Amino acid sequence: MTILLYYNLMKLRKLILKNYRNYENFEYNFSKNKTLIIGKNAQGKTNILEAIFYLCALDSSRIKKDSELIQFNKEITTIKAEVSKNDTELELEVILNPPKNKILKVNGLKKTKSRDFLRVLSSVNFSSSDLLLLRGEPQNRRKWLDLAIFQVYPLYAEKLAKFNKIRLQKANYLANGLIQNDMLDVFNEQLSIASANVIYLRKKYLLELERVAKIKHKAMAQNEDLTIKYQTITDEFLNIEELKDLIYQKLNEIKQDEIRRQQCLIGAHRDDIDFYINEIDSKKFASQGQQRTIVLALKLAELQIIKEKINETPLLLLDDVLAELDNIRQNYLLNAIEEDIQMVITSVDTLAFDEKFLENVDIVKISDGKMI
Repeated sequence: MTILLYYNLMKLRKLILKNYRNYENFEYNFSKNKTLIIGKNAQGKTNILEAIFYLCALDSSRIKKDSELIQFNKEITTIKAEVSKNDTELELEVILNPPKNKILKVNGLKKTKSRDFLRVLSSVNFSSSDLLLLRGEPQNRRKWLDLAIFQVYPLYAEKLAKFNKIRLQKANYLANGLIQNDMLDVFNEQLSIASANVIYLRKKYLLELERVAKIKHKAMAQNEDLTIKYQTITDEFLNIEELKDLIYQKLNEIKQDEIRRQQCLIGAHRDDIDFYINEIDSKKFASQGQQRTIVLALKLAELQIIKEKINETPLLLLDDVLAELDNIRQNYLLNAIEEDIQMVITSVDTLAFDEKFLENVDIVKISDGKMI
């Protein structure tokens, strides 16, 4: 018996930006499933995709703090979108005015919890910088992983924020040099709980990602087997309580070392992700082509996991990525994308796209933060 799966259709209908990056005022209606944004480098193409993704994850891989999104010499920025999900029309709005808390609104109503906002819109962002994921720093891979998890586990945003807050408090305490064992034990207890919550969800997500990514990768590289390993305090898949106890135990063992070095030496902020092809570390030994195949498999796996976990079609945001892929990987990517998935793509021109692909595409030209 064949089982048919039906996904909730989700479409981005309109995007409005005010004082965002190099856009003083920007408004665009998405009328087709495929939108191609054309422009020279440094004109603002990527900023549009970043704004869309920010509405999905309330974060960006390009920033360390929200204030970086605000146009120079301005104090506040607004990102707004109109979205349709099945027969429901929704309006999303984010207002950033540091150092105040960001304001989140759905249909004009404020949301005090980020998870209530994150449930509305989902997307997968694939940029040319992602192709360097394996060669980048561990914090880049952690950020990629965290942003991917937000899409399917909205509560994760609060768990990660809580961990980062406790970690910063402990780091500041260690840095002042006036350490009391009882107080440090309190920080270690809190940090072990918060870190266990983050590590558990990271490991859980990566197991699901690996399951799908192995299949995607095998379709492009038949003789190569992809495996993913999360480098953390233990290789075992422990439950949250077991993880908490293990982290607390390790923190006690290195307490004097942390005091001496004035650093938090154990926790989710120290973890990394390794990728192996046929049990060989791809970060060290894989060719550029092999590394790009891995990243492509990861992104297509992200897309499928969103569909499986939240039962809706996410947006696919492709930022200058096709020009960086060879013809084989370009064709695999475009052929793997299902018709019901809305795409927003940036490129310096249309040369990377064949005539058939361009038949039903809205083309938007951008120059210096304006449509031309």
